[in-house]
Amino acid sequence: MEFRLLRADEIDCRISTCSEKGVSILLYKDARCDMNILDETVGVERWQRSHEVINGNLFCNVGISFPTDSGFDKWIWKQDVGTESYTEKEKGEASDSFKRACFNWGIGRELYTAPFMWVNAKDLSTLKQEGNKWTCRDSFKVTRIEYVDKKIVCVEIQNLKTKTLIEFGTPAKEVKKTEDVANTPI
Repeated sequence: MEFRLLRADEIDCRISTCSEKGVSILLYKDARCDMNILDETVGVERWQRSHEVINGNLFCNVGISFPTDSGFDKWIWKQDVGTESYTEKEKGEASDSFKRACFNWGIGRELYTAPFMWVNAKDLSTLKQEGNKWTCRDSFKVTRIEYVDKKIVCVEIQNLKTKTLIEFGTPAKEVKKTEDVANTPI
């Protein structure tokens, strides 16, 4: 079972670290994205999810049904644990465990290949110090994403406060050109 790569409109951004020099950005997907891709790829009736508590931790099991020659479906399950969110503790933990179980199936696994994304302080509008902690309320969205061999090579994000576009990585056409040169016999 292979799932397609995520489109730019399915990827969200959040600030990971914040300092007086700027912020680092992480890419993530939400549970709705996972549900939509499961529906699209395997069909609404061919996947299930369930949750269970093991040693005080909430795990999500995501199962996909595969037809067999015998006429009975074979269910294969993948599982992972979640962590609580800052806003809705139980709901956040259930959602996180579901997203992690979907990563185990391969949905959005390419997000782990994203280049490091740093936005300098000069490109931020709400960066400020509160006590001895730096905060930033700017928000970002992915406007373009490019892949080579299922790996993210280029991401363009937009700062929604400043409307600035920022590109990270190397555009795919340049990556391919470099690979072609590297693979050209001498």
